[in-house]
Amino acid sequence: MSATTAPPIIQATLPGAIDLRWSRLPGLSVSGSQLTLEPAYWIKYEDPTWLVCDWDGVRDDLLPVEETGEQALEQIVLDYINAWGRTTTDPADVLTTAWHVYHHLFRDELLPVPGLEAIGPAELRMLREAAILMSLNKVQADGHIANISPPWFFGQALPLVFDLDEKTGQLIDEVYHGTWFFEGRRIESVKAHAALGGKLVHGCQSSPDMTGGVVAAFGTDMNVFYDELRAMRADWIAAACNLAR
Repeated sequence: MSATTAPPIIQATLPGAIDLRWSRLPGLSVSGSQLTLEPAYWIKYEDPTWLVCDWDGVRDDLLPVEETGEQALEQIVLDYINAWGRTTTDPADVLTTAWHVYHHLFRDELLPVPGLEAIGPAELRMLREAAILMSLNKVQADGHIANISPPWFFGQALPLVFDLDEKTGQLIDEVYHGTWFFEGRRIESVKAHAALGGKLVHGCQSSPDMTGGVVAAFGTDMNVFYDELRAMRADWIAAACNLAR
């Protein structure tokens, strides 16, 4: 499936290298920490703008803040985004911010996790890298899905890129959705995602179905989002699977 609007070639230098096997996706080239995204990478591309907050500020000023009986966690995060959020048209800015977010949320120091012994450093790295690439996906305030790339459906993308069996791909997908199935990690995730301008919204409904997710701004119309995702899910997953080479 071709992009709706062909973007310019995107180049970004991340703070560290990612796995070269991501180059199996057409339109994506990896050389150490250098990423090149060509128009063929996108399933759909309509909106080259993103909302971000500087990671250093989120790390230093927001992560230590605790929810109180007077102010809910999500309100604290929304207030922070309203105060410090900025719009960027630089994909490299978004990818670099995402690098810091997901290296924090899915850091090796959290291993091993009881009940998730099958998740080791290799699986955690796959999850980090997929989430970084997913950061350029975009849902607009009215719920319309504007940008979508194969890593959105990383339950399908990871096995194709890394030759994983279906069971391992599903397990990694569940850790992403469940934020380690631990409330402390969920709280950390809500705060950290302020750096990407919103909250993590899962595509799956009722039960895991490998539909990935996206960081959406607070106030996004979720009814429109889910209606559109349900309508296009099969076609988009097929497109993501067919792109692997």
